[in-house]
Amino acid sequence: MKKPAAIDLFSGCGGLTLGLKLAGFRVIAAIENNDVAVETFRANHPRTPVWSEDIQKISARGLMKSLDVERGQLDLLAGCPPCQGFSILRTKNGAARNRDRRNGLVSEVLRFARAFHPKAIMLENVPGLRTRNSFQELCRGLRRLGYKIKIDVKDAADYGVPQRRKRLILLAGRGFEIQFAPPLPNRRTVRQTIGNLPRAEQARDSLHRLPQNRSKKVLKLIRAIPKDGGSRADLPQSSQLKCHENFYGFNDVYGRMAWDNLAPTITSGCFNPSKGRFLHPIENRAISLREAALLQTFPKTYFFPVHAGKEAIGLMIGNALPPLFIREHAIQIIKSSRKQRNDTDRKKGRLN
Repeated sequence: MKKPAAIDLFSGCGGLTLGLKLAGFRVIAAIENNDVAVETFRANHPRTPVWSEDIQKISARGLMKSLDVERGQLDLLAGCPPCQGFSILRTKNGAARNRDRRNGLVSEVLRFARAFHPKAIMLENVPGLRTRNSFQELCRGLRRLGYKIKIDVKDAADYGVPQRRKRLILLAGRGFEIQFAPPLPNRRTVRQTIGNLPRAEQARDSLHRLPQNRSKKVLKLIRAIPKDGGSRADLPQSSQLKCHENFYGFNDVYGRMAWDNLAPTITSGCFNPSKGRFLHPIENRAISLREAALLQTFPKTYFFPVHAGKEAIGLMIGNALPPLFIREHAIQIIKSSRKQRNDTDRKKGRLN
């Protein structure tokens, strides 16, 4: 039986595509306009063609023609519009309301849905998207097209991802409901995920051994943080950095991960201890970019271009959809679609 076909609208480095593949989909096209992300995607998914341009400039009908896909034929349209415009991280430090120009990209999902009229749609994003007008307009538009929608906020930790990561997920079936995946029985820990890696300086993996340059003052602070879950809050005031005095924003900065617990949400600043609880449980360094990718559930062999630099790679990893989280819900899409098809076939049989 031919695998169901999917399109990844905002592919990034390929987390969503990998999750769909693990569930049993074949991803027939991806769209991404960041050059480094496109390079990474193509290296890991060489058989999936990528349209490397602004999605707003791509003709949905032109894409259908290129892929030789008729309206209503596509099994799944999936995507995660850039979430920076909806994230509380952008305003947590007291900044003004976030007016990111990327907020309007949610409407692109509806534009492609109108053209392709796929059997199912999946959208994933930060929980803050749920209250935005653009998301409400998307939902109204999908219902007018005949989709039955289910929306919820799920913690990726319940689906095999070893970090706390709450995400909004929308599942829509054309004329049928798609149930969310049930939580898995066990949660995966930091130790289970990165505990067997060699020390970074001894690794053959270039992504794991990327050097970390810290000042003597910062290194002294890192060494003082108690192992296995310790925090700068455990230190006396005399040991605190000057910039942390009377600061009440991100309290987890310069904190260590705990071996037998979940990691914090992996963000684009995951290689920098000043951005969150990103210190290694026992080594006096931030987690490596390979460790960050593993905590996002990318496999050890997933390629990231070291030449692009830490910031570019950290951005891709932090923005990626955890493949195992996507896999579980994508499996449910396949199950629900098959059930719908079987129910339709039975009704036709009775009518005949």
